[in-house]
Amino acid sequence: MAQRSTEIIVGLFMIAGLAALMFLALQVSGLSPKSAEQTYTLYANFNDTGGLTPRGKVSMAGVTVGTIESITLDRDTFQARVTMSIHAEVDNIPADSAAVIRTSGLLGEQYIDISIGGDLESLNAGDTFYSTQSAMNLERLISNFASGR
Repeated sequence: MAQRSTEIIVGLFMIAGLAALMFLALQVSGLSPKSAEQTYTLYANFNDTGGLTPRGKVSMAGVTVGTIESITLDRDTFQARVTMSIHAEVDNIPADSAAVIRTSGLLGEQYIDISIGGDLESLNAGDTFYSTQSAMNLERLISNFASGR
């Protein structure tokens, strides 16, 4: 009887360990269910998004204020259209602000940084950033420098 209860305890311990491992894997990957946080949508058009990916971060002054929802091709302008989900409490982004693609460190992930403007009016849900700066393509930069262009 003691053997059987030991096996049951070990089995429950293994199940709990696997559940904890699955939970941590989902948290790290960002695939966990989203909380009921209120957000609104903003758009930006870029000539080159570089290595920007959905679920990337959107930041202002180094603080994460949202996430990248999707990146699609605008068939009229042939630019990349980035859809961003911004936290509802950040509802006063000046209308003349710029969306800039930056890189964390030298080889880190790319994200969108919102450079604050000075306009008194704010962007509303569904608005598009007028001013954008595309990703810096390091390979193209080195190629242009090497060829003297």
